[in-house]
Amino acid sequence: MKIFVAGATGAVGLPLVRALCTLGHRVVGMTRAGPGVDRLRELGAAASTADAFDPKAVRVAIETAAPDVVIDQLTWLPANPADIIKSMPNDTRLHREGGNNLLVAARELSVKRYVLQSRGFYLDAAAGELADESAKLRYDAPGEIGESARVIGAYEDQALASPALDGVVLRYGFFYGPGTWYRPDGAVAEQVRKREAAIIGEGNAVWSFVHIDDAIAATIASLTAEPGIYNVVDDDPLPVSEWLPAFARWGDAPEPPRVSLEQALETASEEAVYYHTKLTGASNSRAKAKLGFVPRPLLWK
Repeated sequence: MKIFVAGATGAVGLPLVRALCTLGHRVVGMTRAGPGVDRLRELGAAASTADAFDPKAVRVAIETAAPDVVIDQLTWLPANPADIIKSMPNDTRLHREGGNNLLVAARELSVKRYVLQSRGFYLDAAAGELADESAKLRYDAPGEIGESARVIGAYEDQALASPALDGVVLRYGFFYGPGTWYRPDGAVAEQVRKREAAIIGEGNAVWSFVHIDDAIAATIASLTAEPGIYNVVDDDPLPVSEWLPAFARWGDAPEPPRVSLEQALETASEEAVYYHTKLTGASNSRAKAKLGFVPRPLLWK
C-alpha cells in the first residue's frame, strides 16, 4: 500500500514506519524539518515537512503522496512527564487543528482509509468495570483532561462519520517499552528512583498499558481490518496502587511514597489527582477478535 504517516518520527510513528517499510509498503512520513527527515530516509521512507497547522501544506503533502491510507500519529508530548498537564493545551490544539487538516484533506482527495491515534485511558466506565468500544471519552474530566477528551472524542466522531472513508480509531493504552517514558531507563523510571512519583490517595484509578511493539502490530492489522473503534490495550489493567510499586521494583527503584488527596491538590493539580483516582481500564476483546491482537503480559506485573 501507499501510506502517509503524520507524526512519523514520534514514539509510535518511527517504529511504525520501520515496520511498514519492512513489510514492503511505500511510506511517506510527515515530520518537522530537522533530523527526523534523515531518520525517515534511513528507513526507506520519503519525508514531508508540511506543517500540520497549515491546511494548504497538509493538502499538498497528501495529494503528492497519493496514499491509500492516512495514519494520524500526531502528538505533542514533553520530554519530562512532570510537564504533561502543561503540554496538554498544545497537544489538544494539534488534534483539533492538525487532525482536522489531515481529515479534511483525506476526504477531499478520496483517500480510502483513515487511521487515528486516540486515548484508551480516558474512557468512561463505571468503577470496577472495563470500558469497551461503546464507551465515550470522559468529557466531564477536570481541566485540560476534559478539554483533551472532548476534542479527541469529536475527532473520532468525524472520522467515523465520513461516508467516503473507512475510519479506524485506535484507542491505545499508556505506551511502554523502547522510546517511551515507561522503560527501565525512561523518564518515569527516573522519577520513581528520585521518589518524585507518589501514589495519590488510595491510588485506585485503573490504568491500561500497551507495549509499543504490540501497538504497532495492531496498527498494521488495522490497515485491512473492519473499520471502527478498537481498544489497543494489554490484558493487565491495574490500579496505580499496584502497578506503580511493581514498576518501581522492576526498575530497581525504592517503593513509591504516598500522599493524601489534600497534599496532592496543594502541590500538584486536580488533573494529577484524577489520574490516580478516577481512570478506568479498557477491554481489548474486539481488538483480539478483529485484529488478531495478542498483547504480551505487562512486563512488570
